[in-house]
Amino acid sequence: MKKIKLAIVYDAIYPYVKGGTEKRNYELSKRFAQKGYSVHLYGMKWWKGGNIIKKDCIYLHGICKPLPLYTKKGIRSLWQAFYFGINCLKLINEDFDILDINHMPFFSLYSVKLVTVAKRKKMYATWNEVWGRKYWVEYLGKLGNIAYLIEWLSARMPDEIIAVSEHTKNKLINDLRVKRKITVVPNGINLKEILDIKPSINKSDVIFAGRLLSHKNVNLLIASVHLLKNNYPNIKCVIVGKGPEEKKLKKLVDQLNLQNNVIFYNFLENHNDLYALMKSSKVFAFPSTREGFGIVALEAIASGLPVITTDHKDNATKDLIINGENGQVVQLDEKIIAEKVLNYLSTNTITIKYSESVKNYDWDMIAKSIEEIYLK
Repeated sequence: MKKIKLAIVYDAIYPYVKGGTEKRNYELSKRFAQKGYSVHLYGMKWWKGGNIIKKDCIYLHGICKPLPLYTKKGIRSLWQAFYFGINCLKLINEDFDILDINHMPFFSLYSVKLVTVAKRKKMYATWNEVWGRKYWVEYLGKLGNIAYLIEWLSARMPDEIIAVSEHTKNKLINDLRVKRKITVVPNGINLKEILDIKPSINKSDVIFAGRLLSHKNVNLLIASVHLLKNNYPNIKCVIVGKGPEEKKLKKLVDQLNLQNNVIFYNFLENHNDLYALMKSSKVFAFPSTREGFGIVALEAIASGLPVITTDHKDNATKDLIINGENGQVVQLDEKIIAEKVLNYLSTNTITIKYSESVKNYDWDMIAKSIEEIYLK
């Protein structure tokens, strides 16, 4: 019996590039491979060697050379997006039964639409977040109106959209006026794997993990650590990740004389090492103002940490938080963040019992929900 060939399209591929979308694609691909699918990830070639390699029973296709995802100014590279989009036309030479493409970086949706129409295949698209006109203008100035038009048109390319949260679904409907079918299937976690991990010997008081981008507001976390240092001179904050803001953040640490209080880790080779660091900390701080979901916050909750995140309209992570039970949703202010961190530290709360709702986010269940959409 011929295996079903599943094609997943996204410019960045895990583990060579690490982020929430990359993690989702990788975890789902592993599970579909275990189900007997022939799974193929198409993206930029981030590895050395052949254009096609096999990893964890998944075929990785490098359809073009890698380009930086972000410019020196820390914004998403339009040239990279266009370059990858053009190269996605190469998929016309590929054979597949099911194709699921991530909504970013937009231009790839147009190329893949042509491919799927030519091959008479259905085009699924996984949508992580919606920026909308206002945010695009803030992000790019006058060019933001053009970017918004591209986003608006992109949402009309797929035959069916899978949104990672109700938050994203609502923004697709309200901001982009999408009228086609949208099914919500959230991101997930390796619950059993997380629960089995032992805490790291490297202990900390507060931890952050994610790409170091401006909207993550890690600078405010550092500022809150500076405030807390008055009462906790030995307070230790761990920041796991890398990105365009890294140099600015390290400079801020030097300016505030926090070299002994704030420790930076690049993205860890083994994701289990992140869980270990989480389990050896006391609070997970996630002051981001733009998240389509927030996998890392879910991982922190499963690791037994309360999560502090922001009450911002574009932050879907806040929907994962039950105030007082598994964290706090707060205003974007270093004094308030410091106050909430202090509350957790002063009560000697080392861990919390993960909420029962976390069980609903296991990757096995997520893969089953996705498969039902593909095969209906």
